[in-house]
Amino acid sequence: RLAEIFWEQQQRGAATLDLVTPTHYVPQILAALQLARQRGFSLPVVYNSGAYENAAMIESLRGQVDVFLPDMKYMDGESARRYSQAPDYFAVASAVIRRMVDIAGEPVLDAQGILRRGVLVRHLILPGHRWESMRIVDWLWQNFGNRIYLSLMNQFTPMYQAADYPEINRRLTTFEYDSVVDHAAALGITHRYIMEGRTASTIFEPNFDGRGVEQSGG
Repeated sequence: RLAEIFWEQQQRGAATLDLVTPTHYVPQILAALQLARQRGFSLPVVYNSGAYENAAMIESLRGQVDVFLPDMKYMDGESARRYSQAPDYFAVASAVIRRMVDIAGEPVLDAQGILRRGVLVRHLILPGHRWESMRIVDWLWQNFGNRIYLSLMNQFTPMYQAADYPEINRRLTTFEYDSVVDHAAALGITHRYIMEGRTASTIFEPNFDGRGVEQSGG
């Protein structure tokens, strides 16, 4: 059924096949891709993850995934421990992103500006953490230059247990966001995406209700 779902997205006119937080289903995804390609499936495959995963598992995606869309959430171990209980986040994620860049290579865009191959790293700037964000931008630039695309995001929306951490229990200010964007520009990063307007809202939360992936009849 998963192979059928992949094929159906191509039939619907999708530009890419986006696999969101797919790590725990990689064996099934690889098997489904093989079946789908036997039917003529040819969409670029996008692997969208938090980058906190096993580099050897990422290697198994070589030749199967065209675009990697990882997060780079934290650089400081204390931030990663406090908010995600993962003090080794940067060590793990940095190694994984290196592997992704090695697999995907230089970015390739089509005539419509759609990324067909390459790596786009997303970074969500947290309230009160703009200096850490700048250090992350520095690291990405120093290690990859314009071999990757960078998306700087401003839509942090405090929810659930954010109230337990008063320092981030608020929305990002325009100054905080603009200072990181300006820092990236000053470094010379041209492959970057920025957000305009106020995007910190619950209306952007996806509704995972299973529509469109129901079992086929028969």
